[in-house]
Amino acid sequence: MSAQPGAVVRVRGVHRTFGHGRAAVHALRGVDLDVGSGELVALVGRSGSGKTTLLNVVGGLDRPDEGEVVVDDVDVSALTEDGQDELRRDRVAFVFQTFGLIPVLTAAENVGLPLRLRDAPVAERERRVGLLLELVGLAPHAQQRPDELSGGQQQRVAIARALAASPRLLVADEPTGQLDSETGLSVMALIRGVVEAEGMTALVATHDPVMIALADRAVHLVDGRLVEDVARG
Repeated sequence: MSAQPGAVVRVRGVHRTFGHGRAAVHALRGVDLDVGSGELVALVGRSGSGKTTLLNVVGGLDRPDEGEVVVDDVDVSALTEDGQDELRRDRVAFVFQTFGLIPVLTAAENVGLPLRLRDAPVAERERRVGLLLELVGLAPHAQQRPDELSGGQQQRVAIARALAASPRLLVADEPTGQLDSETGLSVMALIRGVVEAEGMTALVATHDPVMIALADRAVHLVDGRLVEDVARG
């Protein structure tokens, strides 16, 4: 598979196995994938097909047993632990179906946390947090804590937090999995919108047909193998 021009993600021959012998689980079996700059790609497959493992390998949360993973020209598969931390701090952001917000912090403080970790100046941090809360439609809720927000609002805060440090790649694992269909639709449309507004690339694991329809491409995994790559017309 030749590299896609301008690819932010390049995966080549990636294998990942958990366990040994007869109990071994082959989560990924020789996966090749390119994700271009500014693209929203839906990663589709049944539970156990390898979606989460692939996301974790791309995002530097796990290492492949074999193969190469390059994100924004960084060889993720060769990084040290410190290098993986730096990748997640500066280049890759995650959104999960469990929102992962810090309960004692307000929405604004949760969104600003990645900028605090980077020692961003206060004025810059406040400006960026205000912009992102406006982008996700939560400016009026800036001072509310997670338990004062609905599930959909909490996921919007999580998305804003993921965008705080202007990552090159957004990785989302079933981001609407805990939301009702109407709220999930609004969150999926938001992801589509922020990818365009922020000029980001996104790889989203989902089983939701609406999210798949909003994506530029749908990549299908079956038993750890890439079996189909469907471009949207």
